[in-house]
Amino acid sequence: MSSVLAWFAGLNPWILAGILVLVTAFSSTRRVGQGKEAIVERLGRYHRTLKPGLNFGVFPIVDEVVVQLNTREQILEIAPFEIMTADSVPLKVDMVAFWRIIDPFAAHYEIDNVRAALRNLVITTLRSTIGEMDLQHTYAARDKINRQVLESLDAATEPWGVRITRVEVQGMELPETLKNSLEQERGAWSTRRSIITEAEGRKEAIIVEAEGKRKASIQEAEAIAESARRIAEVLRGDAATREALRFLLMREYARAGQRPNLNIEEPRVRIEPDPSTRAIPNRTENQNKLQ
Repeated sequence: MSSVLAWFAGLNPWILAGILVLVTAFSSTRRVGQGKEAIVERLGRYHRTLKPGLNFGVFPIVDEVVVQLNTREQILEIAPFEIMTADSVPLKVDMVAFWRIIDPFAAHYEIDNVRAALRNLVITTLRSTIGEMDLQHTYAARDKINRQVLESLDAATEPWGVRITRVEVQGMELPETLKNSLEQERGAWSTRRSIITEAEGRKEAIIVEAEGKRKASIQEAEAIAESARRIAEVLRGDAATREALRFLLMREYARAGQRPNLNIEEPRVRIEPDPSTRAIPNRTENQNKLQ
C-alpha cells in the first residue's frame, strides 16, 4: 500500500488530475436502454430524467438512479369480473387496455403503483358505463362502451403521466341459467313468429282466392249479359222469343248469383189461340143450329 501511495505521490500533478477526471467521468456515466427513461435523485430529491442512450453527470454518492420506467406501449389484461346492467342482469366481462407512460416524473411521484391503479380504474369505469345500459343495448353497443371508457380513462390518468391508447371489451358472458332462459325465449319467439307468418299467408291466400272468384263471377255475369243483349238485338222483332229470352236471362243471372238488370222495354207476349182450336166451337155452334 505504501508503495502505491509513493507511486501516486511521484506522479505529475497534471497526470494525477487527468486520472481523477477520467475516473469521475466514467463513474458518472449511465446508459439507458431504448424505450426506457430513468429518474435521478440528488441527495434524496428529484434531479433529472435520463433519456435513452449514454448520459453523463450522474455523480456517485450525491446522485442516484432510483428507477427506470418503460415508456413503450404496454398491455393491461383485466381478468373476467361481474358487472350488473341497468336491468339487474349479472354480466361477466373481460377486457384489455393498452397504455404507455408519457411523463416519467408524474408516473413515479404522483402514483405509487401505476399498473394496479390503472387496473382498478378500468374496472370502476367499465362498471359505471355498463351499469347505465340494459342487457340488450350492452351487447349491441360494444364500440360505444369502448369509446366511453377510453374517454373517461384518458381524463382520469392524465395527472399520472399515463395515456390510455386503446381499450377493448373482449367478451361478455351471461350466467348459464340466464343463458338457458334466453335460448328458450328465443325459440318461443321464433315459433310464434312462424305461426303468425303462416297465418298471414293463409289469410292473404283466402283474400286473393275470394277476389279471384268475385272477379270471375262478375266477368261471367257480364259475359252472360253481353250475350243476352246481342241475342235480344237479333230477336227484337219476335215478341214470343223475347219473352222466352227474358226467362232464360233471369235464370242465368240467378245461377251466377247476380241481380238481374234487364231493361228490355217491350210489351209482354200475348199468346193468340191456335186457329184450329178456334174453329172447333164454330162447328158445335153450327150443329146446334141444324138441330
